[in-house]
Amino acid sequence: MTTHLARYLTPMEDSSRWDGFQFRPGDIVINSPAKCGTTWTQMICALLIFQTPRLPGPLSSLSPWIDMLVRPKEEVWERLAAQRHRRFIKTHIPLDGIPTDPRVTYITVGRDPRDVAISLRSHGKNLKRDVIRRLIHQAANPNPDHGAGAGEVQVDGHDDRDLLDERSYLLRWVDNDDSPFVNLDSLRALIWTQSRAWVRRTEPNVILLHYADLSADLAGEMRRLAGRLDIHIDENTWPELVEAATFQQMRNRADELAPDEQLGYIRDRERFFRSGTSGQWQQFLTPEDRSHYDHRMAELAEPDLLEWLHHRPADR
Repeated sequence: MTTHLARYLTPMEDSSRWDGFQFRPGDIVINSPAKCGTTWTQMICALLIFQTPRLPGPLSSLSPWIDMLVRPKEEVWERLAAQRHRRFIKTHIPLDGIPTDPRVTYITVGRDPRDVAISLRSHGKNLKRDVIRRLIHQAANPNPDHGAGAGEVQVDGHDDRDLLDERSYLLRWVDNDDSPFVNLDSLRALIWTQSRAWVRRTEPNVILLHYADLSADLAGEMRRLAGRLDIHIDENTWPELVEAATFQQMRNRADELAPDEQLGYIRDRERFFRSGTSGQWQQFLTPEDRSHYDHRMAELAEPDLLEWLHHRPADR
């Protein structure tokens, strides 16, 4: 097991909340940068584990986000300790900040970073950031300071990132050079997170999925994942499980599947499942922007990782 872990502390997450966590044999950790398909993978795992679309509770209760600061750590740990089903835990922390245990399966999802940025832009505008800040303060302090974070412009619960147009947001995200140890919301952080899984991709308990593959062959990818997780599904059950994992069906069930911890910090839960499509970034970036992005990616990612992140199913 891991004896030394990297520390990631962002305004939203603290990887030290994993310290001392007791894994069980068969636990699943779903680890991906935001908007790469984390919730989608949580839903797929829920369907495979419970083997029915009729889940026994909201997805964020069945699969808690252990390192998000909106709830006290003790509350999240108690919820996980009380679970009797096979546990599947959400995190956006890179794998070098999470305990390593051979009894645990780690799943990371990749996605074209440009699609991630466009999805993040929409997601940010759908968050009640003032509510998130209040919840974080309340979880850490019984007498929280409700003020905005330093340097952030508050407009109806938004901040200055949310006021940018799509092109400006994307370019700012690409060029942000903050350390991923303090900011996981940037291209640099996305590549860092994906690379921590990429270097471990041959380990038997590390699984890499890709958003494009899930989009192109959801049934095939669900079957592949079930095999890796050693879960047997009756053939007659597969069609309804695959249907329940489609983007449209998940959008129809947004109230029980959106990851807002039932705390109300998402403005519109249905909007969280925005479109599920890829390539929308193309309408916002000029040829010069695309060249700049390519250069930045070449600085940040090894060629094989870069190729995997950008791949389409036909490339395989």
